[in-house]
Amino acid sequence: MSAIAEIKIDGKTYEFPVITGTEGEKAIDISKLRDLTGHITLDFGYKNTGATKSAITFLDGEQGILKYRGYPIEELAEKASFLEVAYLLIYGVLPSKQEIEKFQSDISMHTLIHEDMKKFFDGYPSKSHPMAQLSSLVCSLSTFYPESLEANQSEEQKNDTIIKMLAKMTTIVAFIYKKSLGHPLIYPKNKYDYITNYVWMTFGQRTEDFEPNPKVVSAMNKLLILHADHEQNCSTSTVRIVGSSDCNLYASISAGISALWGPLHGGANQAVIEMLEKIKEDGGDTDKWIAKAKDKNDPFRMMGFGHRVYKNFDPRAKIIKKACDDILESLGINDPVLEIAKKLEQAALTDQYFIDRKLYPNVDFYSGIIYRALGFPSEMFTVLFALGRLPGWIAQWKEMRENKEPIGRPRQIYVGDVDKHL
Repeated sequence: MSAIAEIKIDGKTYEFPVITGTEGEKAIDISKLRDLTGHITLDFGYKNTGATKSAITFLDGEQGILKYRGYPIEELAEKASFLEVAYLLIYGVLPSKQEIEKFQSDISMHTLIHEDMKKFFDGYPSKSHPMAQLSSLVCSLSTFYPESLEANQSEEQKNDTIIKMLAKMTTIVAFIYKKSLGHPLIYPKNKYDYITNYVWMTFGQRTEDFEPNPKVVSAMNKLLILHADHEQNCSTSTVRIVGSSDCNLYASISAGISALWGPLHGGANQAVIEMLEKIKEDGGDTDKWIAKAKDKNDPFRMMGFGHRVYKNFDPRAKIIKKACDDILESLGINDPVLEIAKKLEQAALTDQYFIDRKLYPNVDFYSGIIYRALGFPSEMFTVLFALGRLPGWIAQWKEMRENKEPIGRPRQIYVGDVDKHL
């Protein structure tokens, strides 16, 4: 017999079913609470509210576990390509050799964006933030592919939209970077795989031969896999709630990009580099800033350490630390900001103050360092986060549509003025 939760209101008892997920998570199903009792729950930020049942990602913050479709993130980062992980998230299974080859081929055939989209770049002010450009450009795809606006797309139409979204995202992201430099755009090459093609469009030059560095490609592959999905966070929930209105995929993803832009969500790795720059400008005395972090009366907080979900350690950080060490060594970069980062990392891993409080370096700490080492300006970091998160957003949108979930409509408790009259 299923467990039952009881809620007593005004002397009357109401029963609600307790649902158990496949990993043992428990939830009280209050879907009929308002109908039965006239009451709603109040949960600021939805910290205790499950808005859906999902088969995509499992996250256990206390144990430091992250799985995509049942596969541990450690195994996927070590043995899979980003495109294989994207296929897994979106379609529910790891692809066979034939399936991944077709998936790659289909994407390669759609990497070009409409030439008219280049006019958008010409119209943006030179200092436009990359995330503003990304959100508007992705939304504009719905104007170039009006068939995506149909609420009841066939499976073939839906899949075609998904392929185009994945394909054109790399080109858009690379073009945003090139335009920020004032460089001519580099067009995609179908001979390259997904990540190699992105590296080619980003770092290639028309004036000289360029072959993507395999170590850079490998680091990017791991980074994007680690960011591919993270359960019902702010941007993912945004994609689902916008999509619940039967909104098309491009506009739903654009909404997710806007949510990710917020510094409390996707801007953490940018904040890491800004903190390191601040320490450098102050003379680079890491001991001084570590002492400030320990001082409870000092407002300074070390960015990139600890995590609001992971209470012990971020499993993604362990994976990306090695990639970070490898890329710094292979590129032979001499950067005082990165030297400061190494000192802070060492302190966090050995100082008892940080160990006791479980303030370990997280994935944002290492990803920010890698992106800086590769030459990206900090304003591009969140754009790269969006590139990695894209498969998860698509998978969540697709699952929500296939489950025929109702339109999202949170309730509220009104606390304003009453009985006013003219």
